[in-house]
Amino acid sequence: MKVGVVFLSSILLASVIPTVMATAELKPNTVAVFDRLTGQREGQIRNELRDTSKFFWIDRLPEAQRQKAYADVKAGKIIIDSGKRTDAPEGLIHQWTGVGFIPGATLQQTLGFIQDYNHHSQHYRPDVIQSKLLNRNGNNFKINLRFLKNKVITVVLDTDHDVTFTSIDAKHSASLAHTTRVSEVEEAGKPGEKVLPPGTGWGFLWKMNTYWRFAEQDGGTYVQCETISLTRDIPFGLGWAVGRFVNSVPQESLTFTLTRTRERVLALNKK
Repeated sequence: MKVGVVFLSSILLASVIPTVMATAELKPNTVAVFDRLTGQREGQIRNELRDTSKFFWIDRLPEAQRQKAYADVKAGKIIIDSGKRTDAPEGLIHQWTGVGFIPGATLQQTLGFIQDYNHHSQHYRPDVIQSKLLNRNGNNFKINLRFLKNKVITVVLDTDHDVTFTSIDAKHSASLAHTTRVSEVEEAGKPGEKVLPPGTGWGFLWKMNTYWRFAEQDGGTYVQCETISLTRDIPFGLGWAVGRFVNSVPQESLTFTLTRTRERVLALNKK
């Protein structure tokens, strides 16, 4: 009986959400709040990158917590912070940061893997189903990634990103990535596929900035990824469904990305 109830609930959810979410539209004042918050955060990041003794977010924890965090990541765990959600007009801004460790990997090996954008659809599947390097000019990359997320309903997003890498010293690097386009895709991969204009659709992702940090030390490379994403708000009465999606997906995606980065770099280094 319980299985039947869950199955029926899934069917109802999949039919209700598209009807409600179809009216979502990204507004200029929503973007303004996101741009202001990310601008402030990027100023903080520039200051943080100057101090390599406190390079990662776990370096600013109380000493006992810092030591435990480092022990955990060296043991193979991905450590995610408690996250932060900020309300915006008709939107939500989600901030998450995580860190991991890749034993035996050099900084250059790790950067080479991250910058191999043509193969991200192989390395980060099923979250990334298509990937392409559109242009490279020195340390600046323009890339296209198509994301898929299946959480009761299936959401496919076609996204363009502008990514810039910065070398801090021989052992430390960082990168900054902004989405320049996020479009939802209807009937993805089918003859009737339709890529919607940016800022329309269900609004499960409207904008996303991603900030990576890399440090070669302790016989491997530490990697930190911080994401700030903008989604629609949660319609009244649908917190039980839509809220679960927009609140859980950013954290889940970050954890998956760091876990897969660690696994794939380790696997490539063994070949």
